[in-house]
Amino acid sequence: MKFKETSVEQFFTPYSIGSFSVSHDEKRLLFSSNMNGKVNIYAMDLPHHYPYRFSGKDESTSFIQEAPDGEYVLAGFDEDGNENYKIHAVAPEGGMPHRLIDGADEDKFMFTKVSRDGSRIYYTSSKGNPSYLNSYVYDIEAEEETLLHEGEGGATHLVDVSQNEENSLYLTAYANTHMIGFIKTETDIEYLTPDVEKVHTVGSITFVKNDEAWFVTNYDSNYSYLAKYDLTTKSFEKVLDFDRESLVLMKYNRYTRMLYLITQKGVVQKLYYYDLNHDQLEPIIAPVTTFDRIVTARSGALYVKGTSATVPVNIFKYESETWEQLTKNKVLGVTPKGMVEPEVITYESFDGLEIEALLFKAKPENANGCTIFWPHGGPQYNESKSFRAMFQIFLNRGYNVFCPNFRGSTGYGADFVKMVEGDWGHGPRLDNVKGIEWLFRKGISSPDKLFLVGGSYGGYMALLLHGRHPEYFKAVVDIFGVSNLFTFYNSVPEHWKPMMKQWVGDPVKDEERFRNDSPVTYLDAMSRPMLVIQGAHDPRVVKEESDQIVEKLREAGREVEYIVLDDEGHGFSKKENEILVYKSMLEFLDQHQ
Repeated sequence: MKFKETSVEQFFTPYSIGSFSVSHDEKRLLFSSNMNGKVNIYAMDLPHHYPYRFSGKDESTSFIQEAPDGEYVLAGFDEDGNENYKIHAVAPEGGMPHRLIDGADEDKFMFTKVSRDGSRIYYTSSKGNPSYLNSYVYDIEAEEETLLHEGEGGATHLVDVSQNEENSLYLTAYANTHMIGFIKTETDIEYLTPDVEKVHTVGSITFVKNDEAWFVTNYDSNYSYLAKYDLTTKSFEKVLDFDRESLVLMKYNRYTRMLYLITQKGVVQKLYYYDLNHDQLEPIIAPVTTFDRIVTARSGALYVKGTSATVPVNIFKYESETWEQLTKNKVLGVTPKGMVEPEVITYESFDGLEIEALLFKAKPENANGCTIFWPHGGPQYNESKSFRAMFQIFLNRGYNVFCPNFRGSTGYGADFVKMVEGDWGHGPRLDNVKGIEWLFRKGISSPDKLFLVGGSYGGYMALLLHGRHPEYFKAVVDIFGVSNLFTFYNSVPEHWKPMMKQWVGDPVKDEERFRNDSPVTYLDAMSRPMLVIQGAHDPRVVKEESDQIVEKLREAGREVEYIVLDDEGHGFSKKENEILVYKSMLEFLDQHQ
């Protein structure tokens, strides 16, 4: 029997999986998903794998956490993508959530943890301190909120509380590449690293004992490693590092004294366990190449959310050296063999810097000869071997996809990440230009066959490349991209503002560079057809960033299509919006082949 070839619509079928948690008795898995078209919370009564609707508000979810005794479930919900998450409570059997802690519409709440007896909730909020954030504890029975710490100097988050609840761990972010950690006791503050003025990062901080914190840091190193701080001896110690792999995430299981570690080297992540009982490090061969979240259980089981280039995001359980896939998220009627794995290539940039990139080549029977150039978002982010439905849709329609990890990308050491700070539009732009020239030189693409598509910082880079190098492209798609560094600088969320000078620069001192690196400076050269996509409630790249570029280009008589999603922020939480955007992009690209 012969069946029709795979259609583009089949690639719309994978759903999102966001936050997830596992009950303490491991009898229930909770996760957020847009399976019904909008994001809600679903449950599976383990070991059964059939999901059912548990709760939700048809809105994005920042976290899910069940109380230790199962008495309630906590979750964070925003409104139409504005990212102002509020903490809600749900009955243990499910139902409609209700807001637990008061806050104004503009206040944002970031959950930390629940106390061992389930009576207190720890969290950080922009309430009363929008720039630097405050941390609180909420007594559920008394319905009282107590201020624990007032942030200052940089956005300060409460990240853990000791088992005896006498000490707490905080992280202060001055920039993506300068984050310090400290322990706050009843009488004092102890910094985790020897010199907090030295630019470095601290992350994944957790109490292993009431007076001992373990964490990830790149203090005095180009690559992040495992370290610990002893509160009793007031001593910092490097515990474990990896050969040119950066440690990016750590999760501790206090019941088994096992640490689970995720490292990154270029476009690939690896999973390890570190047995504190025997000082033993071993790799774990996983069914995915990129890890998003890990959860540990009392039994010693490990729960992982992850993906690979040809496998959509799923939740897996690891126990007794065996993996079990709990969710069955997949592309309708398409196996991984029916999709495209990327090639990993390297090329030399304008100053000799080596740039790594992913090259997805459309299968010969589908190939249309065109290539999509994709500068990733962030910019301090990384395009890795993870599943993007958008890529596989493009590939199915015959387009190649090229994704460079230009300077500023993660996975190549701290020095590489810092290269984009104060230089958004020169070095990274030329890295991308050299990638384009590599495609031309190898005969993979040409100016009449190359399309430029980017989102967030990638949208900014798409606009900038369009303005400064229009001769390289056939048409351009900008998805919520920054168009003007001056207006962007002042429009970001309040708790981002303390880091903006380090990240982007000073609009007064660096006025000439801001002008040179702002896409709006090059409107006259933006001659290619454009599609612009924007979320109306985007708090990161506000709608005005897209409005101004569209308005000015249309005034100049340029061809610009503009899609505004009235119920989205910085992304697509509603399935119908995701499908609308992808279909519109395909129609636009096909129209301009």
